[in-house]
Amino acid sequence: MDDSALLSSLLDFLAKGGPSIWAIAALSVITLALILWKLWDLAYLGAWRRTTPGEEAIALWAAGDTAAAEARLAGRKGLRSRFIRAAFEAHRNAAYDDAGAEAETVRVAKGFLARARSGLRPLELIATIAPLLGLLGTVLGMISAFQTLQEAGAKADPALLAGGIWEALLTTAAGMAVAIPASIAFTGFEAVADRLRHEFEDMATRIFLRPRAKTDRTIQMAQAAE
Repeated sequence: MDDSALLSSLLDFLAKGGPSIWAIAALSVITLALILWKLWDLAYLGAWRRTTPGEEAIALWAAGDTAAAEARLAGRKGLRSRFIRAAFEAHRNAAYDDAGAEAETVRVAKGFLARARSGLRPLELIATIAPLLGLLGTVLGMISAFQTLQEAGAKADPALLAGGIWEALLTTAAGMAVAIPASIAFTGFEAVADRLRHEFEDMATRIFLRPRAKTDRTIQMAQAAE
């Protein structure tokens, strides 16, 4: 089949499906673009990479070698490395007490997780509305088929009704064909974000197991409490 014949078949398919099929076709393009962009985005953020540098940095940090721990992450742009550096900075910041340092680390973690989840809501929405658009197209097509059958009266041809029904069902199939990969992609990307959240929690816990240096503010608060 040459390109012109393929294009003609595609346009014929879209014409038979009515307005709903055009909306579903647009959603299919958006879905593919979102999935490809999110795969690239997570790769850029380092979501697929191993955490060896981060683990080594945390081990050095726990051993008390702060300079080596920070040097191990120097120049790294992945989410895990950036989060660990932020946790190190919050831990060492004399302006924070223990609760403040942990709260700042949680704030940074939430921002990174929101960045990792960007683009997932549109995929979730497409997975929800694509089947509904398909069902709407089917219902409209069935109404049109039965109207045609009614107008034909006693001379109605069953083949005409059958043809109208299968054309109407095209939109349901198309809606499901778009919704299924969108749902799979959304679930997979959400699982990656959940794994990052668990890793952030684990890394923050190990970082803050190291006692923080006593600051003037902490000493003053302790003296005031006495």
